[in-house]
Amino acid sequence: MTPPAAASAAAIRTDDPTTDPSAASAAAADAQAPAPTGLPGSGDDDPDERTAADPAAQGRTPAASSPTGAGFTRPGGMFSSLRVRNYRYYFAGQVVSNTGTWMQRIAQDWLVLSLTGSPLAVGITTAMQFLPMLLLGLFGGVLADRMPKRRLLIHTQGAMGLLAAGLAVLTIGGVVTPYYVYAFALLLGLVTVVDNPTRQAFVSEMVGPKDLANAVSLNAANFQTARLVGPAVAGLLIAAVGSGWAFAVNALSFAAVIGGLLAMRESELRPTEPIAREKGQLREGLRYVKERPELLWPMVLAGFIGTFGFNFPTLLSGFAYDTFKVGAGQYGLLNTAMAVGSLAGALLAARRGAPRLRRLVGAALAFGALEVVAAFAPDYWTFALLLMLIGVFGLSFNTSVNSTLQLATDPEMRGRVMGLLVLVFTGGTPIGAPIVGWVTASYGPRLGLLACGLVSALAAATVGLVLARSADLRVRFDLHPGRGGRVVAVVPRTGVARKSELAAAC
Repeated sequence: MTPPAAASAAAIRTDDPTTDPSAASAAAADAQAPAPTGLPGSGDDDPDERTAADPAAQGRTPAASSPTGAGFTRPGGMFSSLRVRNYRYYFAGQVVSNTGTWMQRIAQDWLVLSLTGSPLAVGITTAMQFLPMLLLGLFGGVLADRMPKRRLLIHTQGAMGLLAAGLAVLTIGGVVTPYYVYAFALLLGLVTVVDNPTRQAFVSEMVGPKDLANAVSLNAANFQTARLVGPAVAGLLIAAVGSGWAFAVNALSFAAVIGGLLAMRESELRPTEPIAREKGQLREGLRYVKERPELLWPMVLAGFIGTFGFNFPTLLSGFAYDTFKVGAGQYGLLNTAMAVGSLAGALLAARRGAPRLRRLVGAALAFGALEVVAAFAPDYWTFALLLMLIGVFGLSFNTSVNSTLQLATDPEMRGRVMGLLVLVFTGGTPIGAPIVGWVTASYGPRLGLLACGLVSALAAATVGLVLARSADLRVRFDLHPGRGGRVVAVVPRTGVARKSELAAAC
């Protein structure tokens, strides 16, 4: 495991004011001062790089005190969240489990293809795995809020391990059929409905709000690293002993996650009190998001990007075989290029402090614009290079929207909000994939990627304008900003922001 980086020398220490009379006086003075809005030109151009009073000491949740990080210190390094013992155990377990998951994905597709000889059967398997999220994703978020998350994760990870073991036994025994694979994919999708939002919400209970954005980014880096290693290992294992043993290795990999969860010190967790079971909690979660623009519009943008922007399996195969006419090796290299870019994007995101809505929108806009440019790539290697950049900004958007929504959400609502995010981001795949597939098949991969990029960029621009208008902000260009100034800055339209919380989030 990579050792945690040293704390940033520029980080401001947050001592307990009760241990120092002068600190107590300063804290009292700060409590009487008006809260800064974090707007450019207000003396606090980067509120995510300052330290505010501990919201818990004031009887408020972090979300109540600021939607995006008024209670956070300057980032302490790319691996700052690994200082937390419980998160180190979780991260190490995920390294093993994510590698096994990618092995199973490759082995599952290869098994179905070898049993049927039909790419359609592979598509059916994928649809069976994602369909439960589309239909039941919101209910998974409700369960995550109702139950202790660590205990729930032990059960969901155990269930996923048993499913992998069952598929391994059927495959090694030579009795597996496509219908068995469909059934196991559907069952795995049902477990994922609960597991996914619970894992997302559990991160804040391990590391707390200060390191949440860093931990989310490191989780993404972990996943992308496994995306590079897992398929390669799976290919070797399938060639040597068959797909069934790849399923068996994945089943064993879940022991690492469960072991890490069991080894955690409960006293060092920050558990959210589970909510009592009541009617209307699903509608309450939807209403909660609807009434908060700092949650609603990033969620809308995630829906467009997830449904139309991330359809690379269909698009990359089309570019490889139809546009550039290359073989399987070069096709695999395109996927590798995107994975490398995504890993770089995750590590870059880990260096930042608390997320800002402007970064989220900017990453989405760059992601869509690069897809448009890539649609006109003149040759294979230019296309591969652009895919790396697309991976950087796509992953930056993913981590930004995840940490933004978690930090802006009250703890008792976090499971439902993350369940909705998973629903709109991944649940749209069964809707967007056939549309993109039809456009690609009818008009070619270039037009298919162009359409995906235009939809993503237009959605980002629209959401950015809506947020700026709602917060009464505008973009200011200054070609002579002076020392410490900015060429491009977001400032109040009328001198004072109309909605200070949303303005600070932007």
